[in-house]
Amino acid sequence: MYYTYILRCSDNSLYTGITADINRRMSEHFSQNEKCAKYTRTHKAAKLESVWISENRATASKLEYHIKQLTKKQKENIISDKSLALLSKIIPIGNYKYSDIELNIQSK
Repeated sequence: MYYTYILRCSDNSLYTGITADINRRMSEHFSQNEKCAKYTRTHKAAKLESVWISENRATASKLEYHIKQLTKKQKENIISDKSLALLSKIIPIGNYKYSDIELNIQSK
C-alpha cells in the first residue's frame, strides 16, 4: 500500500509526495530532520491536508505527478472537495481511495 499526500507548509505553500509509511514520512517532514524533503526543510510543514491510498508505487507516483502539474488553486480545490474529480479525465480515479488517516507521530 502506498500513500500520496499533500502537506501545507507554514508559508501556506503546498508540498505533494508519496510514501509507503505515512507515519514515518510525516515524522520526517514535521521534524525537519535530514531525511525530510529539501522543500520541507526550508518550508516548515504545518499540516497534512489530504491523503490517498493506492495499491502500488507506480499508481501512487502517477497521482503525485498529476497533482504536481496542477495550479495551487486546483490543489486547494482537491483538498476542499476531498476528491480527485479534477483529474478524472487524465487518470482512473477509481484506483485511489481518500483517507482520513490518524497519524501516530512521535516527537524526537
